[in-house]
Amino acid sequence: MDKFDCVVVGGGMVGAASALSLAQLGLKVAIIEKIEPKPFNIEQPFDLRVSAISLSSQHLLEQLDAWQQITQWRVCPYRRLGVWELEPSYTEFTAAEIEQPHLGHIVENRLIQLSLWQQINQNENIQLFCPESLVGFEQNNEQVIVQLTKQTIVTKILIAADGANSQVRKLANIGTTGWDYQQSAMLINVETDLPQQDITWQNFRSTGPVAMLPMPGNNASLVWYHDKEEIARLSGLPNEQLQTLVMEAFPKKLGQVKVIDKASFPLTRRHANNYQSNRILLLGDAAHTINPLAGQGVNLGFKDVKALQVLITKAIGDGKCWHNVDVLSAYEKERRKDNLMMMSAMDLLYSGFSHPSALVKLIRNGGLFMTNKLPALKSKALAYACGI
Repeated sequence: MDKFDCVVVGGGMVGAASALSLAQLGLKVAIIEKIEPKPFNIEQPFDLRVSAISLSSQHLLEQLDAWQQITQWRVCPYRRLGVWELEPSYTEFTAAEIEQPHLGHIVENRLIQLSLWQQINQNENIQLFCPESLVGFEQNNEQVIVQLTKQTIVTKILIAADGANSQVRKLANIGTTGWDYQQSAMLINVETDLPQQDITWQNFRSTGPVAMLPMPGNNASLVWYHDKEEIARLSGLPNEQLQTLVMEAFPKKLGQVKVIDKASFPLTRRHANNYQSNRILLLGDAAHTINPLAGQGVNLGFKDVKALQVLITKAIGDGKCWHNVDVLSAYEKERRKDNLMMMSAMDLLYSGFSHPSALVKLIRNGGLFMTNKLPALKSKALAYACGI
């Protein structure tokens, strides 16, 4: 049987990043993934799944030598973030407030994964098992025996980066707490008549927010939150009809658009009861799924990756057994509090803006208005969201 220091189940953005970050430490790593990402072609339409990559996530991707390739494909930097319910409460956060050239970049998820895979294929410390699937595993005090569909391999630790419905988490009997929100979100790719802007904005409505994420060229990714039944209805409309409704529902600052593609998904929150089960560690969506209001999902996952790399680096530097379960337990201590804080903040924002009370509406708009009057607090909150 082949033996590894780490086996990562899931080759998406977080799984691929974790494999590379551990391989940089000289560890022998295996990745288990069912589907290889498709090659990039500039003529390909924009994917619906995009992420607002924070400054800290950009720094991790730079460290993994993946960011340069991503920028050569297609990314869209944004320097401003606008939030409002009523126009007088409009609040804008800018990169200048935290002395940065930008707040982040809007990037297609697939391109992040593909660039990471290019680095994986060049790394001698990583072996890729694709197409391959996990069947099961057994762990003891020294190792994890991993059963795949075609073979069995052995590892010192097993990393679950296999998404919100993590098979590893289920096989490890790690439960979750959470709930389904009473809304769904629709992603809509559009062509825009207005020239490219350097802003991403979110307008809160009684039915749920609408948001605009800038994309390269005259393109944008729109996010439309509403109750599940309405999103299901909108999803079934021809693009021409949906286009008319977009123009009616979104602020006029969006300008004229042409709908290119669309998809929808339910909003859920899930948090694993534990991030560790002896030699099993959960990263990314396998450990936590968050309300996508501020686009922090993959950024939290990348923070998980960085925290694990720092932990193992320190253990090796201190001459400790890096894969000792007591050493690994520090990973959960490092990440659970931060993840829970961000999840709770998004829930507070979501519930606060969806509350129908006139008094609550007055308070939340007053809070946004006052944010503009407290630049120090505003900058601190922005820096935290950007991960700096």
